[in-house]
Amino acid sequence: MSQATLGTQPASQDATDDRHPLARFIDLERYPILQRDSDAYLSAVERVRQQLRTDGCALLSSFIRKDLIEPLREESEALAPKAFYSDNNVNPYVTPDDPSLPEDHPARFFQHYTNGFVARDLIPEDAIVQQLYRDPDFQRFVADCLEEPVIYEFADPIAGLVINVMPDDTELPWHFDTNEFIVSLMTRRPNEGGEFQYAPNIRRPGEENFAAVQRVLEGDHTDVESLTLKTGDLQLFKGRYSMHRVAAAKGQRLCTLLGYAKTPDMMGSLEHTKRIYGRVTQQHIDADNQRRHDALMG
Repeated sequence: MSQATLGTQPASQDATDDRHPLARFIDLERYPILQRDSDAYLSAVERVRQQLRTDGCALLSSFIRKDLIEPLREESEALAPKAFYSDNNVNPYVTPDDPSLPEDHPARFFQHYTNGFVARDLIPEDAIVQQLYRDPDFQRFVADCLEEPVIYEFADPIAGLVINVMPDDTELPWHFDTNEFIVSLMTRRPNEGGEFQYAPNIRRPGEENFAAVQRVLEGDHTDVESLTLKTGDLQLFKGRYSMHRVAAAKGQRLCTLLGYAKTPDMMGSLEHTKRIYGRVTQQHIDADNQRRHDALMG
């Protein structure tokens, strides 16, 4: 997978205007995301789209300004102690065991899960990641890259924006995401390890492809891609269709997940939310009877 690099043409004055909120976070000369009608913007967006079409994953390296890297890391480190740790076993679909399925079915392949998440309602409103998540110009850029007319913040008060906390020598096991796509920002790179690994487009709407999923779970990584993220890197990923994991890391690994959806009513399932965050809200209970339309597990 190749990197997406913006800034192939000089940025206009508007792109570097310190009065714009994004100028505090992003190097707008390298990433001129305010120049939506410029050739530089359009060609950069097309490169990201090509990556997403190819394998569902796109990397925008050094997305955050260099002088903000340390404040970003310090912010996430300060919030990390608020994480809820789900120390249990989960399958790739984060669903309960189904004894009616064969013992070797992927939905009965359970992996130990040890890392935690800081929920959105525990992240201060003035935090860097909160401000970036809510920014309409950033959202518009992400939507353009995803070839969506518009994207929405999660209605979910817990899972919309979270910090994934991986202590030393832990890993995030193979799984699919609840939402079709995710935006992630590396906020603390581990000392070593912690690679993001994924099986591109291993399933599609209405087609689980259990055989291919089973091969990956059993250790056949022939078609698995691996990506090392640095602090300040931004990643766009279609995780509902590509099973993925984070390999074991040495040293703490912190990554902020910015969840957006195609509709304004996106909520995590009751079971998934309780398992991963340790609690649910009345909104989750009210939405529990909603049915997904892609006929996929999880």
